[in-house]
Amino acid sequence: MNLTFRSNNQFHQPVIKAIQRRLLLSLYGLGTNAGLKAVSAGNYLESYRKLRYIRQKFIHKYHLRKANAEVTNHIIYHRQKEVWGEATTACPSASKHFGSLDQNLLSEWHPRYKRQGVMIYWHTDRKSACIYSQLKSCLSSEVAAMIEGGLRHCTDMEIDRNYVDTHGQSVVAFAFCHLLGFKLMPRFKEYRFSKVISPETGMNEEYPHLQPVLSRPINWGL
Repeated sequence: MNLTFRSNNQFHQPVIKAIQRRLLLSLYGLGTNAGLKAVSAGNYLESYRKLRYIRQKFIHKYHLRKANAEVTNHIIYHRQKEVWGEATTACPSASKHFGSLDQNLLSEWHPRYKRQGVMIYWHTDRKSACIYSQLKSCLSSEVAAMIEGGLRHCTDMEIDRNYVDTHGQSVVAFAFCHLLGFKLMPRFKEYRFSKVISPETGMNEEYPHLQPVLSRPINWGL
């Protein structure tokens, strides 16, 4: 009996091609934010279950973070300066609410938006290039998310100052940002009802336009 055997490489070729195809489709779905279900719906060869397996097996958070950093670095370095201006070391950050299923463990009722969901906290440069994003629950601290993004953004950008809204600041946040080497620059809502502490004793007279909101000086010993 005359038998012919193919090499292991020949046996593996169809499997390798299938994995490559599923990997490209998974990366396309994640990179375009279309999602794996939408990509699988337009491809009769690959099901959502197969793409999800590839996603869990081969595409890890570290890889996605590194890919995002590479893309962001190229955007910052190669965009036209006459249109976008020079890259700066300032970074604004804020959160945005997204609806999600009740079964999601991070889903919470948001008292301001009056619905279930999660929050995505974004860090961007001054020209709107996202350098870091993270998933957080609705009621978790924005201060912690702000510090995490400043430390783990993985791009070549060195953050000198971080602009936040009222929810992204606190006394603890100012202390940690000072220790970590960047300035916290919050935008306060309803500032006319707040009191501003002067840096030193006897300096209130140097700020005549701020007299209505100035109070005691900072207790630096505390």
